[in-house]
Amino acid sequence: MIPRLDAQKIAARDADTLDALRRGAEETGFLVVYNTAIGSEQFRAVIDAYRTFFALPEAEKRKIDMAETGSNRGRGAPKAEQVDPNANPDYKQVFDCGFEIPGSDLSVYAPNLWPSDPADFKPVIEAYYQSALAVAVDILRGISAAIGQDSHYFDDKFDRPMALLRGNYYPPRPVWAGDKDFGIAAHTDYGCLTLLGTDGVPGLEVQLNDGTWLPVQAEPGAFIINFGEMLEMWTKGRVKATLHRVKGSAQDRISVPLFFNPNNDTNVAPMGSDQVIRAGDHLQKRFNETYVHLKSGS
Repeated sequence: MIPRLDAQKIAARDADTLDALRRGAEETGFLVVYNTAIGSEQFRAVIDAYRTFFALPEAEKRKIDMAETGSNRGRGAPKAEQVDPNANPDYKQVFDCGFEIPGSDLSVYAPNLWPSDPADFKPVIEAYYQSALAVAVDILRGISAAIGQDSHYFDDKFDRPMALLRGNYYPPRPVWAGDKDFGIAAHTDYGCLTLLGTDGVPGLEVQLNDGTWLPVQAEPGAFIINFGEMLEMWTKGRVKATLHRVKGSAQDRISVPLFFNPNNDTNVAPMGSDQVIRAGDHLQKRFNETYVHLKSGS
């Protein structure tokens, strides 16, 4: 139901692989991709770095808390985000870093914020960020080819990407959690393509067309791919943005999504239309609806 694809065959434009890629993009909006340029050893080092960061004392993490700094950089505390207005704020913690443009006044290009401890956190995460960007470009080129566009159609629209790398920490599901409490509640991603690696602990669920929820899992070194609202708009609904969630379980869990989004000024309106929908405007609107400290009146 959710295709599992070899990244090398996507890059080679293997016909059967591209057909499965197209079906995954159009039908469920989810894929699993393996055999990328990111090995399991590199990814496990990334998981270890995030785990060490999230174990720091609260006072240390608060020094780079995005609610205090005013950017979407640094740490986000539990209940700092509410992706579903009908659910309670999500109980996960996060750490965000992204594409920097010196001198820009846009938060999507703001300077990254780094903890002083652990010492190897910044180099490990920065190296992975660059690796993940390259993999995301390869996957997006494959998507473009699979839906009948030139494989390089998106290239110049992602040379200053609003690409956000996030470490998610989901603690064991709290004993007080009720029907409206989630690690992250049901939502669609806001941007184009999400490259998600995990520590292997189950948790992610995808809503199918009949309303049921399907668990999706990938071992460290393989990646879950899903698509966001921008790409759904951009492709006239051909590529699907699908609801997904994490309820949480008795185990803690770390996941690492790269939200691969285009340049701030890219028009993501339906291809061939006269509309103008700036990618940065769409993203900021969704941030304002999600981050508790950005909500109107807060």
